[in-house]
Amino acid sequence: MAGNVFGQMFRITTWGESHGRAVGVVVDGLPAGLPFSEADIQKELDRRRPGQSEVSTPRREADRVEILSGIFEGMSTGTPVSMLVWNSDARSLAYDAIKDTPRPGHADFTYISRYGIRDHRGGGRSSARETIGRVAGGALARLLLSRFGIRIVGHVLELGGIRAKPMSFDEILENVEKTPVRCADLEVANKMIEKVTALRQEGDSAGGIVEVIAKGVPAGLGEPVFDRLDADLAKSLMSIPAVKGFEIGAGFEASRLLGSEMNDPFRMEEGKITCSSNNAGGILGGISTGLDIICRVAVKPTPSIGKVQQTVDLSARENTEIAIKGRHDPTIPPRMVPVAEAMVALVLADHMLRSGFINPRTLLE
Repeated sequence: MAGNVFGQMFRITTWGESHGRAVGVVVDGLPAGLPFSEADIQKELDRRRPGQSEVSTPRREADRVEILSGIFEGMSTGTPVSMLVWNSDARSLAYDAIKDTPRPGHADFTYISRYGIRDHRGGGRSSARETIGRVAGGALARLLLSRFGIRIVGHVLELGGIRAKPMSFDEILENVEKTPVRCADLEVANKMIEKVTALRQEGDSAGGIVEVIAKGVPAGLGEPVFDRLDADLAKSLMSIPAVKGFEIGAGFEASRLLGSEMNDPFRMEEGKITCSSNNAGGILGGISTGLDIICRVAVKPTPSIGKVQQTVDLSARENTEIAIKGRHDPTIPPRMVPVAEAMVALVLADHMLRSGFINPRTLLE
């Protein structure tokens, strides 16, 4: 199985399965001289961790990270950073009864079609538990970016058809962790919780939209053709399980605007070139403009639901039904927020190195 490596100069390789012994990541390209500790990584993993609220799976995992390499006396050495998280609450027996009945909305059928074999326990490699490695690697990327004034925040913009009001970067940053659905509009967040709670009782689930904003990104990141910054962001975010759509700036709304409405007029402000609007979402021609990078992903409803669904029996080669039991998130977007933030951080750290904004020896000078 290929495709487990992401990035060029700042690279991650994730490994492990949902019900295997452990999951983890190897980060390659982190410059020497960055102070960090397990606490820095753990802070982000705790945000992704299951079993934290009524809107997440009841699976209980401590998700305690162990750093195995790439650090000496509290500082990065420039060598690969290997990190591991042990699986401790995997209950595989719940999956034995459905190992021959591919779950609708899951990768069961396509994995068998591609490889002829699959780990049916919790989805194996296709499980969202793989994203632990992304979040751990992204935590290092965020630390690196913070040294250059770049901040990233994500939030649930919409859940179950309920949408939050527009809010500033600082408002989102202040409020997003105050509610289990990670919606910075606290009044709307309560309505989202009510909706998800009702759906869970019905054996159903809800999708939504996650928005990520990066502030302080300098102008000039990216390339104009195949290595466009927005194209790399799209690939990174579309690679997250359950993401079915990506947009940046005005996104699909741009198709309904006039040129005079869509274009962001340039102007001088305190001796710097900026724009009076940001419909481009901080990127023009594949290269950053210096304005906030604003992107969104559409997240499908959790496919594991208690309602009876149609499927097939792979052994008998006949039609059958399935009702999925076990421990599953009734909605994915709240726990996807730290994952989406991590993927944006990984892309930006990679492009900061590729574009020369970060010299690998900068942190040691």
